[in-house]
Amino acid sequence: MKRALNIIKKVLVGLVIASAVLMMIFTIVSVTTFDRNDRGLFGFKFFVVQTDSMAATDFDAGDIAIAKTVDPQTLKEGDIITFVSRSKESWGETVTHKIRRLTKDVNGDPGFVTYGTTTGADDDTMVSYTDIVGKYIGHIPGVGAFFLFLKTTPGYIVCIFTPFLILILYHGINVIRLFRKYKKEQSDALEEERKQIEEERKQSAEMMQQLQELREQLAKQQESQLTVDPAPPKDNNRGPIITEDIENKEENTTSDVGSEA
Repeated sequence: MKRALNIIKKVLVGLVIASAVLMMIFTIVSVTTFDRNDRGLFGFKFFVVQTDSMAATDFDAGDIAIAKTVDPQTLKEGDIITFVSRSKESWGETVTHKIRRLTKDVNGDPGFVTYGTTTGADDDTMVSYTDIVGKYIGHIPGVGAFFLFLKTTPGYIVCIFTPFLILILYHGINVIRLFRKYKKEQSDALEEERKQIEEERKQSAEMMQQLQELREQLAKQQESQLTVDPAPPKDNNRGPIITEDIENKEENTTSDVGSEA
């Protein structure tokens, strides 16, 4: 059970890390490329669809329209193009509409009449070659709505701030756990060392006690030997014997002197 929980925890942490990294990459790429006429990615440009003017046939609001740079002279009726609007209502905005027909302005410069398939009405102004950003080649459903949400404060908190906060808290908890584990191991090591020192002291005390007991036993054995084997008595007759020998020698000397006389 514990092993399964650890696996689930690792999977969840991995998903959070992956989502946080992907959100960061998506944010960087989207901010630097989405809705930017002067920037693209590998020759492609990405635009968030703001309205449903093409929802009847191609894409909806909230999708990402993808356009590729193209030579305007190669475009024809029925192609969908992305261009900068010169209409009074949407001046300077990027629009993706379908070409109804080719036309020319009052100066004879070529251009296109465009329209949205939802209403079928032609746009107010002609699209000149210089206003064309690229030719529509496809779309990514729903990503534009997510990008717009990501640009808001709640989107930033939910998609970017919260995952990184979870990671910071997770790693902070792991650091605290590792620190506590280290302190516990250090405390256990000190306790083990203290027990070892106490055990050595106890053994030393026991050895000293055994030596003291052995010393007392040796002292008792020496006292017992002195009691059982007393010192031999002195010979009291040794003095008189020596005196008698001296007297005998004196008598013999006297006798010898009288005989010579």
